[in-house]
Amino acid sequence: MSDITYLTLPTWTVGSLNIRLIYLVNKTTFRLSESPNKDSAVPLYLGADLLSNTDIRTENHPRCHAKFAKKGLATKLHFPSVYRFHGIRLPSSNNSLWFYSVQGLFRIAFEMFNKHDQLSVLERFQDIWKSHLDDDPLQMGYDLSEQSDSASIDPGPRTETPESFKESQTPQDTRGDSTDHDYCSSENPAEEEEEESGAAASLRHKVQRLSDGLPQIRPEQLRTVHVLLDFIDRFARGDVTDAAAAEAVMALLHAKRRDGDGVYSSSLLGGVGRWLGRQFHEANGSISQKVEGFKEQHIERISDLPPPEELSRQLFPDAMLGLLLHWMGLSEDWSAAKRNSEYPILLLILEFANHNLITGVAHVLYSSLICK
Repeated sequence: MSDITYLTLPTWTVGSLNIRLIYLVNKTTFRLSESPNKDSAVPLYLGADLLSNTDIRTENHPRCHAKFAKKGLATKLHFPSVYRFHGIRLPSSNNSLWFYSVQGLFRIAFEMFNKHDQLSVLERFQDIWKSHLDDDPLQMGYDLSEQSDSASIDPGPRTETPESFKESQTPQDTRGDSTDHDYCSSENPAEEEEEESGAAASLRHKVQRLSDGLPQIRPEQLRTVHVLLDFIDRFARGDVTDAAAAEAVMALLHAKRRDGDGVYSSSLLGGVGRWLGRQFHEANGSISQKVEGFKEQHIERISDLPPPEELSRQLFPDAMLGLLLHWMGLSEDWSAAKRNSEYPILLLILEFANHNLITGVAHVLYSSLICK
């Protein structure tokens, strides 16, 4: 087994923060010191340091990093197992760290830092931001295999900070190994990061298997596959709409129906029904407020209420009306007169189901049922 090489990330003190960084030379090479030639190497800043003084809980850091990575402002650097970092404990199975570009650093600062730290960031990094204004967005991750400034590494227990950064550091910058970021704890994000990495690999495998199996997919199945893949793409880009989600669910329901799964044995339909029931139950509070406001407005003419169809649409969510109308067989194909003739019983069902009695008929029937 190769000897372990310990690296010390250079640190800049900015306001109340100590921010460690690294230089990305290309897609596979990094270094710890700035080149005297001021080449195109991209400075990247340790995500754990940027979020250390924010309100984001440590276990939620990976989600935050991933959100900014989708925008090209953060990336996960994967290091060879031979490297270890002073002040950072990582599990050997997941030797990777999240870093942000200078643009990502500014986004974090102005969204999450206090005003004094924002000013410090602005003063300290504005020249760097200007010089890297035209950098390409970061990839989601880089597999690094080579370090280009080998003079700054140390196979022993400790290394010195590169000379080019000593002027940027204060005595407080020299941190102890045991009190710094610990990614090996069960309460730390390392395990979640490892799970996310494993999930990504599993997803790639499934997509590849789907691609290999395309010739065997029946033509009637292709539309469902297309709808679901489109939804996954939207979800990954954070662009999910109610309409897209509804289309995906309907595609699954229709596919199950074509496969002969009846209404009494469909676990998918049962799951949708339970979810819909919970959503309607959670809406009860807002419905009750509407009903109380309606009663106050009509207290003087309680015997002269609007027609049932108007009452139903005014007081109850459209989704409830749509469910019951189609359940009763009254789709949009029916005439308005036929649909309106069924609204009194539909209104009564809605009053009972939501425990909000409005009409006189509902009060009389409810009292009768309670007595029995």
